[in-house]
Order: sequence, then C-alpha cells, then structure tokens
Amino acid sequence: GSGTGQHAVFMARHLPGIQWQPSDVRSNLPGINAWRNDAGLPNVAPPLCFDVNDTTTPLEPAPYLFSANTLHIMSWASVERLFQWIPALLQEEGIAFFYGPFNYNGQYTSDSNARFDQWLKSQGEHQGIRDFEAVAVLARQAGLALLEDCAMPANNRTLVWKRASP
Repeated sequence: GSGTGQHAVFMARHLPGIQWQPSDVRSNLPGINAWRNDAGLPNVAPPLCFDVNDTTTPLEPAPYLFSANTLHIMSWASVERLFQWIPALLQEEGIAFFYGPFNYNGQYTSDSNARFDQWLKSQGEHQGIRDFEAVAVLARQAGLALLEDCAMPANNRTLVWKRASP
C-alpha cells in the first residue's frame, strides 16, 4: 500500500541504504511514479502492481515490509488477506511495519481519531480504524511477533513485527 508514493520517497530519502520497492493497486501506480520521478532517488524502484485480493503476486519475499495508512482504508476482509500474504511477502526473520491509527480495547485513543473514524465510514462503510487486538491476532496467525508499538504524531502508531523462523 504505497498510496501516493510520498511515504516511499520520504523513507528512501532518510534511509538511503535501503532499496524501496513501492507497490499498490494499479490505479495508484501513476501517482507513485510521479513522486518517484520528482524525487529522483536511486533507491526507489518503479512501483509494482499488487492487490491483496488477487491470487498471485509479482513480489519476491523481502527483508522488510512497510505499509502506511492502509489497514483503515481496506475492508476487513482485505486486511485479513494482507496478513495471509505475509509468509510469501516477508523473508524469515523479516520485519514488518504498519503505520496508522489504531484503537485499543475497542476504544479510540483520541477525539480526533473518533472523528477521523466517522469520516472514514462516511467515505465507505468498509473503512474504519482497526482494533490493535484484532490486528495482533492476524499477525500471530501469519507468524509475526510484536517487537514494538511506537507512538507517532497525530495519534498514529507504528506497529513493528518480526517474522519468526519456522
């Protein structure tokens, strides 16, 4: 879920030793390319089409997976499918990062997140801030162990998971 591509460019600029492979649904690829071309960074590859609801993936397992602002946009069924893809997308001992807003124990972490969740649902009833506990179940089923839950600006979080060896 590279969306516009702005996160890939931001991260690539600040982590020049990592090669970034953006991916998203086909309709988002032109925007990702625009950000990529404008930045001119050598460590951002052309984006690949990847839809969690497809049955095939052009992606090779990577040592890192970073997804920003996707879990609350996708349907819950798509979130489940994304985590089902983790063993194919993430190398053993790989690290997965998920950035965005999360609820804890069914509660919003702020009034602004409650308003944001209502706005999301007004845009599409399949959208909404996800409960950390439900995401953690999916992560465990995918063979991930939580390393860190980091507070971020604007009431967001970065959840850091590590894939265990079989």
